[in-house]
Amino acid sequence: MLSTTSCLANVNCREKMPTAMDEEERKLQRLKAAVHYTVGRLCQSIGEDHQKEFSRQVIAAIAETTFRQCDIFAKDLEAFARHAKRSTVSVEDVKLTARRSTALANFIQRKSEEIASANQEQRDTRKKIAGKRKNTEMV
Repeated sequence: MLSTTSCLANVNCREKMPTAMDEEERKLQRLKAAVHYTVGRLCQSIGEDHQKEFSRQVIAAIAETTFRQCDIFAKDLEAFARHAKRSTVSVEDVKLTARRSTALANFIQRKSEEIASANQEQRDTRKKIAGKRKNTEMV
């Protein structure tokens, strides 16, 4: 009897202690909920613009499709980086992942160019500031 109680106590303790798998599952569920919420808000916004309504089932289907597509993208990105023997995903990996969707590929290309341009402007500004400091120190 004592060993049975002891066994049950051990089982109860194990159930209460969250495992790494439980934590990953909770993160996954929160992410799915966030995707579902965002899809719902987008559908609501689009529906208002076009005087249409989306059923809950349609929103759930779009959210699930979106989540699955993001999962595929993430796996592709990881595979592209690994193939190039890198541990970090690059902009080129993202462009390669989007290659099947012309609109998405064009959007990513434009954003990539905007980011590169903004980064270049920041570098130029830093060089100017550094140059002014050197001139001031010399005087």
